Amino acid sequence: MKRTVSWKDYFVEQTAYHYWANEVLFESLEHLDAVALASSQGLYFDTIHHTMDHILLVAKQWRARLLGQEITPDFFKLHHPNWGELKSALRVEMLELQAWLNIQTDSCFDEEVTYQSIEGGERSNTVRDMLTHLMFHMAHHRGQVSGAATRLGATAAEMDFIYYRRFVDARNLMG
Repeated sequence: MKRTVSWKDYFVEQTAYHYWANEVLFESLEHLDAVALASSQGLYFDTIHHTMDHILLVAKQWRARLLGQEITPDFFKLHHPNWGELKSALRVEMLELQAWLNIQTDSCFDEEVTYQSIEGGERSNTVRDMLTHLMFHMAHHRGQVSGAATRLGATAAEMDFIYYRRFVDARNLMG
């Protein structure tokens, strides 16, 4: 049976998926100590900790743009040096994004948003393109973190979307 999904429904589910994928990754990272999380791994943001901090900052930045606000974070500074606080802040950010999505109209996703790029110029994109970028950006960096973590001895995190769907379906069957 063919099911039609609105952009709103799609992005609400994508946000739920990314929350879940972060949790799966956090569980894998629990087997590493703070020294390993802060050790140089050759990632763009060098360490696992800084890369996860970057994921949070970019999510905050894109959500601010969607709200018509501007923030210009310093991506080369570690904003959440406490690992537990970073995990909590990323959880909250994903829940706040999902809450914002839940109150949007279906037509919102075709709207253009104009914002200042990190290069300083003015840019415009549709809400759906901004959200698509954010979702892929988070997956991209989580993949980097997962690769580094497995080199350090952590269990490989199974974060594929299909595993998320199976997780949700199993929970729905259990009531």
